[in-house]
Amino acid sequence: MWRRQVVCLLAVLVVAVTGCATDLSVLGLPGVSRQETLVLFGTSPTTLDPAVAAGREFSAIQYIAEVFSGLVSFDPKLELTADIAESWERSPDGKTYTFYLRDDAKFHDGRQVTAHDVKYSLERASDPSVGALAAAPILGDIVGVREKLSGEADEIDGIRVLDSHRLQITIDAPKEYFLSKLTHPIAFVVDRYNVESGANWWKNPNGTGPFRLREWNDDLMVLERSNLYYLEPAKVKHVVYRLWGGVPIRMYEKGEIDITDVYLADIERVLDPANPLNDELSVTPGFGLFYVGFNSAEPPFDDVKVRQAFSHAINKDKIVDLVLKGVVSKAKGVLPPGMPGYNGNVRGLEFDVDRARQLIAESNYGNVSSLPPIALTSAGLGTLSRLEEALVDMWRRNLGVDVEVRLWEHEAYPYIIDEEKDEIFTGSWGADYPDPENFVDLLFHSDASDNIGEYGNSQVDAWLDAARVEDNATARVMAYQMAEQMIVDEAASIPLYFDVSYTLVKPYVKDLPLTPLWIPRLKYVTLAPH
Repeated sequence: MWRRQVVCLLAVLVVAVTGCATDLSVLGLPGVSRQETLVLFGTSPTTLDPAVAAGREFSAIQYIAEVFSGLVSFDPKLELTADIAESWERSPDGKTYTFYLRDDAKFHDGRQVTAHDVKYSLERASDPSVGALAAAPILGDIVGVREKLSGEADEIDGIRVLDSHRLQITIDAPKEYFLSKLTHPIAFVVDRYNVESGANWWKNPNGTGPFRLREWNDDLMVLERSNLYYLEPAKVKHVVYRLWGGVPIRMYEKGEIDITDVYLADIERVLDPANPLNDELSVTPGFGLFYVGFNSAEPPFDDVKVRQAFSHAINKDKIVDLVLKGVVSKAKGVLPPGMPGYNGNVRGLEFDVDRARQLIAESNYGNVSSLPPIALTSAGLGTLSRLEEALVDMWRRNLGVDVEVRLWEHEAYPYIIDEEKDEIFTGSWGADYPDPENFVDLLFHSDASDNIGEYGNSQVDAWLDAARVEDNATARVMAYQMAEQMIVDEAASIPLYFDVSYTLVKPYVKDLPLTPLWIPRLKYVTLAPH
C-alpha cells in the first residue's frame, strides 16, 4: 500500500514476554474459542482512520484493511475485483466511471451503504483539514480533487451521485491504472455519522469490511467476523492481536501466536534446513524498494556527475550479502521483480571506484575538497545502523568524503523528510497497486508530491505523461522502462535493494494469502484442529 516509511530490517525489538495464549481466557476473552480464533502479534496504531493512516502509519493498514472496504479491491492473485461496487461501466472516452453499488452492502451497524457515503468519504479524504498525505497522489486524477485539497472548492466536481446506488467518477484523462488506485485505504468508505460522533471516532469504527472491531485495549485488539458482510464471510470467527506482547518469534515458538514475520537477527537459523522452523517458513518477494535519495535541488547533488559518483562508490553486493545477510535482493532499477514493467536488463550504476573518482574530477567541483559539507538524513533508534555505517564508510573510503548522519525518530520521519532532508536521505517505497506508475511516476515525475529529492528531467516527464494515457500495454511499459533507465543513468537516487518477506505460519493455519500488497487477507484463512 502507499506509504513512505523506512524499512527497519536492522531493528532489535526488546519487550516483555507474557503468558501463553493457547487458552484465550488468560487474555480476558472467555467464551472465545481457540479453534475459531487466529492469534497474531500487533502494535497499537495511533489511528484507524483510513484517510489519515494511509501514507503515514503502515502498521495500521493491517487492521484497516480488515475493518473497512472500498468500491473495488484485489484478490489473492492481485487481480482487480468488485467490492462495494458490484459492477461498473467506463465511458467511451475512458474518463468517466459509473459504479453500481451492491444492494446488500451495509455498515457494521446495519445501515445500508449508499452512493452518498462514497462521495462523502472521498471528499472527506480530500479535505485539507484532514491532512491525508495520500490524497494528491492517489485521488488527484479525479476532476476537482486538487481544487478541494487547495481549499478552492467545497465539493469535488468529478464525483456525482446519480441515485442511492449509482455513482459517477470523472478523471482528468483516460488512465488505465485509475481503478487500481481505488483499492487504496484512502478510498475506503467511512460512515459520516460515525466520523461526526467525535474526534476519536476511529476507536469504535463503523466499517464495512469482513471484520468488525470488538475490543481494543492496551494489550489486545480483537476483531470479530461481521455477519453483515456482503461478500463471502470470513472463515475464522475472531482475530486476536497481542499488542506488544513479547518478541514475536519467541511468542511463535511458544505457541502464543500463529504467524510471525522473521527479522534479521533470526533469519539465519530459520533458513537452516535442519531447524524445525524451516518447514513452516514462507518466502515472498516484496514490492518494496529501499533507496538513498539525493537532494537534487541543492549543491552538490544538483550536479549529475556528483550523484553518479556517489552511486558508483557504493558496493551494493556487500551491503546485501554482508550487512543484510542476503535476505533481500539487489536493486539496479526502481521497479521490483514481479511488478508489471519490471526490466531485468536495466543498466544500473555498478560499483566502480575509478569511475566514481573520475566523475568527481569531471564535475563542477573538480575534487572532493571543493564539495560543500554533506549530511545524510535517516531514521534510527538513536544510533547508526549497520547499513548507515556501511554507506558512510564506503563514501569515505572510495571517495574521501566524510558524510555526517542526522537521525530522526521513525514515527516522525515520514512527516519531516520533505522539509528536513539534508543533501542525502534514506527512504523506502512500497507498492499500493501493481502498476509501474506507482513507482516511476509517483517518485520521479517533476510534479509528483512524493518526489522528495526534487529530481526533474523534461524527457522523463514526457515519457511519464505519455504513459499515463497510453492504452496500449506494450507501448505503456516501454515508456516506463525508458523513463526508468534515464532515472538510473542520471542517479536520481541510489536503488539499494528490494524487500523479501520471511513469514512463519503454523501448520494448522491454512489458505493465508501471502502477497506483496496489503489486501483484506484474513477472511480467507481457515484453521485446522489444533
